[in-house]
Amino acid sequence: MSYEGDNMMGVKRTNRSAALRVLHERGSMSRKRLSESIRLTPAAITKIVGEMIAEGLLTEGRVLSGGGVGRREVMVELNPRARAALGIFINLRQAILSAVWLDGSVIFAEEIVLPAPAPAFETVAALCRRLTELADRHGLARGELLGVGVAMRGVISEDGRVVRNSFGALDAVDCPLCEQVERLTGLRCLLCNNVRALFAAQMFLSRDHELGSQFFLRCEAGIGASFAIGERIWLGSSGQCAEIGHIPVVRRGGKPCSCGKSGCLETIASPAAMVQDALALFSEERTPVLWRIMRGRAAEELTLEDLFEAARSGDGAIAALVDRAVETLAAALKSVIYALDPGKIVLYGRMFDHPYYLSKLLAEMREGVDSGHNVPIEKSRFNHKLEDRAAGLLAVENFFACGGML
Repeated sequence: MSYEGDNMMGVKRTNRSAALRVLHERGSMSRKRLSESIRLTPAAITKIVGEMIAEGLLTEGRVLSGGGVGRREVMVELNPRARAALGIFINLRQAILSAVWLDGSVIFAEEIVLPAPAPAFETVAALCRRLTELADRHGLARGELLGVGVAMRGVISEDGRVVRNSFGALDAVDCPLCEQVERLTGLRCLLCNNVRALFAAQMFLSRDHELGSQFFLRCEAGIGASFAIGERIWLGSSGQCAEIGHIPVVRRGGKPCSCGKSGCLETIASPAAMVQDALALFSEERTPVLWRIMRGRAAEELTLEDLFEAARSGDGAIAALVDRAVETLAAALKSVIYALDPGKIVLYGRMFDHPYYLSKLLAEMREGVDSGHNVPIEKSRFNHKLEDRAAGLLAVENFFACGGML
């Protein structure tokens, strides 16, 4: 383990942070094994563990027989309910208010429907009031709260304090969201792009600490992505690394995109785009199978499930639409594979729950890719279950990084 400078408090934070992370990732272990894992002396570990037990962050558990006569090893483990964190997750037309314990388990989660765009300052104020009410209702004492994590659609300022552009989620640009949340809740606010927050939660819960790099693709209303080297999410020179959804794929005459351009990947391959394109075709003559599936329902009720069922059942126009979306997304992902050579690609989104779509995408990904770039591609095992946790885990991650010494 390396350190910069000679600030003893910084060294202490680093050591405590390492201990918290190892216990989170690997579960309970003896002081001896913990000292070996983070390469500290037994005396140093004994002191660190003693402090964190006194603070309630760690607890002692099972007693194991040691190597010598009469020697015993007492297991120590993270106390997940020692602290809690609040979260606000903001998508287009939706917000999720939540709270999590230190292990990422959900204390509460409530979904709120928003207009698009939502009035920024009024919406944030209402969300903060409701979040405070929920925390009080669930008996979360102010002293055990680490802060409020906010996972926000769009572009975040380099200092992580301002929402530069939410692309229609809020009606304001350069919105000082952190400042407002801190003023209204009295708690520290940590702000992050929503897709990066989901990816951070994926890594926190899956504990893939030995994987060199990962590419995380989220397809819900739109398409977002994030890239990590080791456990660090790479931001890029402008803080917008992995904006795969806004790669131009149609040179002229493409559909307008929420980002202000036209012809982006998101306008062809996203779930919203596929539904929109199907509605433009929808008729008894052009889409006969889909027409039968939708009998008795309004066209506005069309879902991805309907599309995939129609394509699977032989509706030629709908099958061609899905094929185009699959091929376009696969082409973008192949570029990612050859440019970044990630150790794994993780797929996140409800559309990946559908065997018809997922099998077509995986088959297309095998086309034209040589054996040297045979990157594992898998659906997240936390698929569509991270929105309740991602925002709050921003505060938990910060707590771990600070060694539990906020």
